[in-house]
Amino acid sequence: MAQKGDPRRKLLEEFLGQLAHQRRLSPGTGRNYARALEQLFALNEGVALDKLEARHIRHTVSRLHARGMSGRTIAYFLSGWRGFFHWLVKHRGFPHNPCVGLRAPKSPKALPKALSPDLMARLLESQAGGPAHLRDKAMFELFYSSGLRLAELLSLDVPDGEGMLRQAEVTVTGKGAKTRTVPVGRKARDAVAAWLARRAGLARPGEAALFLGARGRRIAPSSVRYSLSRWARRSGLPQHVHPHMLRHSFATHLLQSSGDLRAVQEMLGHSSISTTQVYTHLDFQHLAKAYDAAHPRAKRKSPIPGKKP
Repeated sequence: MAQKGDPRRKLLEEFLGQLAHQRRLSPGTGRNYARALEQLFALNEGVALDKLEARHIRHTVSRLHARGMSGRTIAYFLSGWRGFFHWLVKHRGFPHNPCVGLRAPKSPKALPKALSPDLMARLLESQAGGPAHLRDKAMFELFYSSGLRLAELLSLDVPDGEGMLRQAEVTVTGKGAKTRTVPVGRKARDAVAAWLARRAGLARPGEAALFLGARGRRIAPSSVRYSLSRWARRSGLPQHVHPHMLRHSFATHLLQSSGDLRAVQEMLGHSSISTTQVYTHLDFQHLAKAYDAAHPRAKRKSPIPGKKP
């Protein structure tokens, strides 16, 4: 770590001050940049900043990766180092930026988590309840029925809900301001109809939002997350459930049933088929489990007689 009086420390403080005052970055971002640069200094002790070359940076990246740091975190560190040296070149006359062109190692991409059809059914099974219960059931059925993102669901207004009941579909605007129309299943339409029958008496004057919070205004994202998490606990689900998990479940179950990757892509609103292809891996996991459970030769036999595999 750069000590007080160390010229690197002085340059670091000047750089962080520029970030805070000119670029107005948050204190948290400043602390993260400081942490990244302290790591760079510590792993290159004895090498002057203006003598650091690309080979030093690559070696530093390799050491951090060997310690278990994720590719995502290393990429963030590299971004901070790159910005620091860009500032040194521009404002302190340093000869070059040794981080230019360097990339972090890739981390394995985590598959999205989806609920099984049985767990989805358990989550959505419910008895009649009050207005908040009807609202939550309508939201969760709609997530699972149509694969909506949280922001897309929250943007819906009353005419959108009424249109679902007439046309069995809904039009939403997703990422990149791209509009798409997706089907709405019968159970979701029934839940939306039950909610609409109670909504009018709860809305503030002039409020157009389909789904309302406790104060009669458009419901907040945090309220949806909290309600879904509570529903999952009450339903006895063994894991934390969040809104995007219902979207993942929609995509996974639809692909398992239809095998139509292009249709799933269009309903999710993915601009690239490669984004949707992650669900083919989820589908394969489902098939592999079914194979292992059912096929008589699925389990490997131990090469040593009498020893369990």
